[in-house]
Amino acid sequence: MDMRKDEEMALRLSVVMGAWFVYAGGLKIFSSGLDKFAVDIGNYKLVSEGMAVAAAYIVPWVEVVAGLCFMLGVLKKGAWLAMLGLVGAFSVSVGSAWWRGLDISCGCLGGTEKISYWAKAAEFAVYYAALGFLAWVWWRQPHRK
Repeated sequence: MDMRKDEEMALRLSVVMGAWFVYAGGLKIFSSGLDKFAVDIGNYKLVSEGMAVAAAYIVPWVEVVAGLCFMLGVLKKGAWLAMLGLVGAFSVSVGSAWWRGLDISCGCLGGTEKISYWAKAAEFAVYYAALGFLAWVWWRQPHRK
């Protein structure tokens, strides 16, 4: 089956983006630990301690599952919506911390380095552009057989 260039690029992009989210979620689960991620979420001062713990135990698994779906090309719409929701929540959280001048660790990859807000803004712009491109390629017309 012949693929158009935009479909081929979408396939590559979805695999790379999926792998990145699997990596990020996996680091939180298996490396730095969910307890550290709960503390990182709490540092944003947006939710209660209980909600931070709940988010810390749910978000990394959503990242892994959505990333795997992206990589495998299954449940595309659901995985795309999950990714959009994650990026949206991350953007709002980081934007809020930036607005309030918080000097905190991002928590994104389980490290302890302080967040670079301009770098995060650029990263989110790339995520939104990638998600927009994927939506355009996947849903602009009925799939060819």
